[in-house]
Amino acid sequence: MAEPVLSSDNSGGCRVDKSSESLRHMKASENAFKGILTSLPKPGGGEFGEYFSLPALNDPRIDKLSYTIRILLESAINFQVTKEDVEKIIDWENTSPNQVEIRFKPGRVLMHDYTAVPAVVDLACMRDAISNLGNDSNKINPLVPVDLVIDHSVQVNVARSENAVQVNMDLEFQMNKERFSFLKWGCTAFHNMLVIPPGSGILHQVNLEYLGRVVFNTNGILYPDSVVGTDSHTTMIDGLGVAGWGVGGIEAEAVMLGLPMSMLLPEVVGFRFSGKLRDGITATDLVLTVTQMLRKHGVIGKFVEFYGDGMNELSLADRATIANMSPEYGATMGFFPVDYVTLQYLKLTGRSDETVAMIEAYLRANKMFVDYNEPHQERGYSSYLELDLADVEPCVSGPKRPHDRVPLKDMKADWHLCLNNKLGFKIKEGFAVPKEAQDKVAKFSFHGQPAELKHGSVVIAAITSCTNTSNPSIMLGAGLVAKKACEFGLQVKPWIKTSLAPGSGVVTKHLLQSGLQKYLSQQGFHIVAYGCTTCIGNSGELDESVASAISDNDIVASAVLSGNRNFEGRVHPLTKANYLASPPLVVAYALAGTVDIDFEKEPIGAGNDGKIVYSRIFGHLHRKLQRCNISNVVQSIVLPDMFRSTYEAITKGNPMWNQLSVSVTSLYSWDPNSTYIHEPPYFKNMTIDPPGARGVKDAYCLLNLGDFITTDHISPAGSIHKDSPAAKFLLDHGVEMKDFNSYGSRRGNDEVMARGTFANTRLVNKLLNGEVGPKTIHIPTGEKLSVFDAAMVSSIALNPCTSFDPDSLYRYKTAGNDTIVLAGADYGSGSSRDWAAKGPMLLFADTLGLTGHERYTIDLPSKISEILPGQEVIIKTDTGKSFTCIMRFDTKVELAYFSHGGILPYELHNLIKQ
Repeated sequence: MAEPVLSSDNSGGCRVDKSSESLRHMKASENAFKGILTSLPKPGGGEFGEYFSLPALNDPRIDKLSYTIRILLESAINFQVTKEDVEKIIDWENTSPNQVEIRFKPGRVLMHDYTAVPAVVDLACMRDAISNLGNDSNKINPLVPVDLVIDHSVQVNVARSENAVQVNMDLEFQMNKERFSFLKWGCTAFHNMLVIPPGSGILHQVNLEYLGRVVFNTNGILYPDSVVGTDSHTTMIDGLGVAGWGVGGIEAEAVMLGLPMSMLLPEVVGFRFSGKLRDGITATDLVLTVTQMLRKHGVIGKFVEFYGDGMNELSLADRATIANMSPEYGATMGFFPVDYVTLQYLKLTGRSDETVAMIEAYLRANKMFVDYNEPHQERGYSSYLELDLADVEPCVSGPKRPHDRVPLKDMKADWHLCLNNKLGFKIKEGFAVPKEAQDKVAKFSFHGQPAELKHGSVVIAAITSCTNTSNPSIMLGAGLVAKKACEFGLQVKPWIKTSLAPGSGVVTKHLLQSGLQKYLSQQGFHIVAYGCTTCIGNSGELDESVASAISDNDIVASAVLSGNRNFEGRVHPLTKANYLASPPLVVAYALAGTVDIDFEKEPIGAGNDGKIVYSRIFGHLHRKLQRCNISNVVQSIVLPDMFRSTYEAITKGNPMWNQLSVSVTSLYSWDPNSTYIHEPPYFKNMTIDPPGARGVKDAYCLLNLGDFITTDHISPAGSIHKDSPAAKFLLDHGVEMKDFNSYGSRRGNDEVMARGTFANTRLVNKLLNGEVGPKTIHIPTGEKLSVFDAAMVSSIALNPCTSFDPDSLYRYKTAGNDTIVLAGADYGSGSSRDWAAKGPMLLFADTLGLTGHERYTIDLPSKISEILPGQEVIIKTDTGKSFTCIMRFDTKVELAYFSHGGILPYELHNLIKQ
């Protein structure tokens, strides 16, 4: 299909440089598998191109491979990674249990602006470094297509307003002009980089509707589309039959520069769907059920492939919803092979008939297309799960983790268990609110009218995230709930911050054509932005009166959102309880004003006539809609022209983006005074020869952490707290508090990000004996400091007239001390892995009776060749205790990265040699 291209005529956007795309492919004549190159004929004559035919290998083992593994196999053959990798993949049944290493070359890279800014900073810095070493700076260029969607900067500063979209975008440009100009410079300075401007939609939905190729045709060679993205929810594209998953920003940069990804050949879990969803059951109910099942089964590091008769009952939007939440159930991918539903969606979203015909013909010829009407051929899976769709029931997930599913009928009881800090329907930590305080009422004045909050009161209700906001059936369901509420005279309380952030502009057209947007707006769910908002913590500030009522009374306030993440401190610092729910339920909980409700038994409110209204009325409405065949309703309002016109507008940019002026230079002119874009130190003092391996000597423990410390706890995200080291840095550089913006928006400045590492307000550090927050103990002095101050420098100002202990001045790094982090199970799971890696230097340790006050030594061989992947290493402490750990260098390639000082120095050394 045609490559997406931004016109550069007036918009200053970027074109995909197809000549550089060809650099990714070696000539067919140089490929050891050129003998299986096969022509793919067009139905009316001629041919679509050539492809590497898997059937031509004549190996019966291929027929038993899952579709996901076939994609890895095709890539290994096409891009000639190694013959050894090809054999490992074909023999998947025997090799995958042994954790064998393979390499994989994805077809493209997907980024959003939070991760694109530091990636472009790194590329710009690499150009400077290679130039300083006397080499050609133009060697630093993406060799695969890079799709960059600017969607993570917008915040819900304004809600409940008809002009919220424009005001929020105006503020977005005011706060991020420097970042946006930098990205616009990047897409002119580097080849093969496509930028989708702000206000276009959420990147995963744009990827699904517009960027996804499904099958590439590059220089006449056909191959499956595959993508790695710097957002963990890149997996949403798996619903379209495109193999995609999230990687760290540094890994993505390596792929851009032509390096194959080193990975372990994954196990594949087969997940069979049977039956049909009951009336009134949403895709959100389904995905929360699937998430809980797969998390319990254990799929971390594995592929999940869905199949079965029930697939015919799932729309592509439903499949994308399930695929999107792969990170929440822990899988690398949640994959849906291409079938007729996929082809129909491609036509619906404006792909040409010829493109769709090429996709079908290629995938059928290469045994990558599935027809559920044909007899099922058994494929090899590592393990199996099955779900009868008829068993799915209404549910939510929370209050702290996406896989903690709560059946809606049990929600009230589970909420009270959480208040008591007991175990609910799953293992989770509650809030330990004393019995006598559980009925507390915090009364306050909201803009002159009386208001009150209780434990469980909803203060944020957000229809957000591509997971749900682009699924037409559940968005219509949300609109119908709002419509019915308006008819009854029910109204969402004005102090609840309500918002609607669609996945793409097409969603707005759905809601407008159906006539339902006006009812959502009447309930406060005005469209606030076309970007990722509440789900990543860009929920904006709560009204000051609401914030004070929560803080002053220690209220356990709630957020209900149709997103995919609800970890502590993510949605908003003041919402301790955060629940994931379908868009219709988000509206219902906003109307109720609390999560402390049994929708089947308790009233949702009083109508115009004073009569009590129960929420089951809305359930009946939704079921009626299902009986009227919602798919027909969707088909009547979701039309290809909506997608075509939406994306034609995107390619023209928008006035604010088009007006950004940038210099056309290959090297970036760093501004030393910038607090957004800063030249990082990664390549300073770099030499031609790599530094080699080094051990750890007498290291202090910086943090002693427990289980399930995610990247949300490690990587800087969300707002910059006024008392944080990052805030002090910005204030010292003349930035007013109102202009702090977010950590995500300042990812291009390593000074800010280093100060924000481990700055999560809900971090629990055992060194603090139960105190919650981003602090630690400086072991030599016993001082309680911010993590950054303890790790880096003294926060004490020197007075020449005062005697002082030198240890109180020089913190760990300044004093030359190594530091480690003690961490438990699931450490580092989640997204934002680039800064979770850049920020700290980490050690994983089990529960070994360590206090964190010891000093730790890890001796490593001086020669990298003497270290093996997965090797055990003895860790010694100054107390005489020693224990054995496994080094998390999983592959030889990772060891090579370590030897060179990281992925980017490794690639830079390689480029210098060329």
